[in-house]
Amino acid sequence: ASQKPILLIEDDPVDAGLFFRAIEAAGIRNRVYLCADGEDAVRLLRGEVRDGAEPLQRPALIVLDLQLPGLDGAEVLRRIKGDPVLRPIPVVVLT
Repeated sequence: ASQKPILLIEDDPVDAGLFFRAIEAAGIRNRVYLCADGEDAVRLLRGEVRDGAEPLQRPALIVLDLQLPGLDGAEVLRRIKGDPVLRPIPVVVLT
């Protein structure tokens, strides 16, 4: 099993909680990073960090909600797949 992190891009705390419970029940132990906003997720994926935070290691998987405030999930997906560095990361889209 990959020890790379999983990036969850989800603005709804209830849905995020369901995701965390599901991966725990499945025995998945990868660290999960949560972004509640598409713009922040794109910045994080591109290696931009705030306040001296540790940069995100390239995730093994991105789980993306389509219904995001501001920069929506469809645009986040376009930016990920339009970036040659990020394109190989698998993305699971939630609606």
